[in-house]
Amino acid sequence: MADTSKEAKGFYKLSWLQRIGFGSGDMAQNLIYQTISIWLLFYYTNVFGLKPAAAATMFLVVRLVDVLWDPVVGTFVDKSNPKWGKYRSWLILGGIPLVALAILCFWNGFSGSLLYAYITYVGMSMCYTLVNVPYGALNSSLTRDTDEITVLTSTRMFMANLGALCVKSLPMIIAIFAPKALNPETGLQETVINTPEAAPAWFITMTIFAAVGMLLLVFCFSQCKEKVVMDEKASANVKVSDLWMEFIRNKPLRILAFFFITAFAMMSVANAADAYFMTYNIGATPFMTTAFMWLGTIPAFIFMPLVPAIKRKVGKKGMFYIFLGTAIAGMIMMYAFVSIPAIKSHFWMLCVAQFIKSTGLIVATGYMWALVPEVVAYGEYTTGRRIAGIVNALTGIFFKAGMALGGVIPGLVLAIVGFDAELPKQTALAEQGILWLVCVIPAILLLLAIWIISKYELSDEKMDEINKAIEERYA
Repeated sequence: MADTSKEAKGFYKLSWLQRIGFGSGDMAQNLIYQTISIWLLFYYTNVFGLKPAAAATMFLVVRLVDVLWDPVVGTFVDKSNPKWGKYRSWLILGGIPLVALAILCFWNGFSGSLLYAYITYVGMSMCYTLVNVPYGALNSSLTRDTDEITVLTSTRMFMANLGALCVKSLPMIIAIFAPKALNPETGLQETVINTPEAAPAWFITMTIFAAVGMLLLVFCFSQCKEKVVMDEKASANVKVSDLWMEFIRNKPLRILAFFFITAFAMMSVANAADAYFMTYNIGATPFMTTAFMWLGTIPAFIFMPLVPAIKRKVGKKGMFYIFLGTAIAGMIMMYAFVSIPAIKSHFWMLCVAQFIKSTGLIVATGYMWALVPEVVAYGEYTTGRRIAGIVNALTGIFFKAGMALGGVIPGLVLAIVGFDAELPKQTALAEQGILWLVCVIPAILLLLAIWIISKYELSDEKMDEINKAIEERYA
């Protein structure tokens, strides 16, 4: 039986239905936004008809818009009190336009139009913020219990990676609807997903993902009830300037913010390059590409349920060191596989390297979300105000800054090395550039991430002291 006296002080325990309900919100966002993050650049250059440099510039512009938009959303969310719930209301209010614009991003009705791409991508990104910032704040509004937050985050990341598994199955799903073309080298009819003729197949697939995502957002809305939020009187005084003041005075938040920049830059670079890597460096079929990308997600179902036990054994920092190091080792193995002709024909070895790399990335980048409620509580402890929306807007700014960096780098590198989407086989320089995007640049960013997280000082023991002090202050 739950300790009701402890629960009365904000240390709430959640049912498994509530945990899964909360996690379904991240699964929904992965189905929609991770599809954009992983596949949109490839779609723009190979199907829609944009040049890599133009697409890279657009990705940068969109992220600059986000830097201005996220603080506005964070402040507005903390100030507002919709009747359906302070944070969960936005799962519906922002989710409906998000779904519509995500579908339109993959519509080829204005093929090659840079203006259309800007309008739909900017609009989709703004609506994603309307969902993602409140969703991030929802985590810290459910309970103060650090063990419960660890379980909640593990469940969330398990669900998120279930969505990611679907996203990485996209080549096989598109292939169901895509046309066939004659391969001049083999003389056989083969399914084609990387030409303008495959545009309807991309649109149908995104429509399916978006519709399922909307249903999951509704389920998340139905299962989450905010219990630890700022009262209406205090929230009325929230200002946009509070966002930057919180960043200045909250050291753990600053450390986490820079970790987010580095981690999301790394993920964006690697994810955007995977499709090019499998198409041009490996010459993979849609099935091989899907299998490779599945291995980027499958470790989540093995290791994320073990995160609470691993954290108790080695601590927060120890877990980050171990798994970020594991990811770097996998990238080194992957680089060696492609660079050494004697082993390049053994696809299973590439799969092993992908599994090792992904194991490290999934655990480290999944658990980092459990630190967000900690910096929210630390801010509340030092200032007396629980501005979860603003803190999540800040983390949103920085993870999107990382995505901006990660979104621009692939397009620029492809342009520099002379990538040409019309060529069935790229030059040696272009293939080497793709390999750097998949292995070398991400490994450098992970080394930087290890150094950044070494500066984080909020242990579980410290967080228990902070949360108890906050509740005693209110009592």
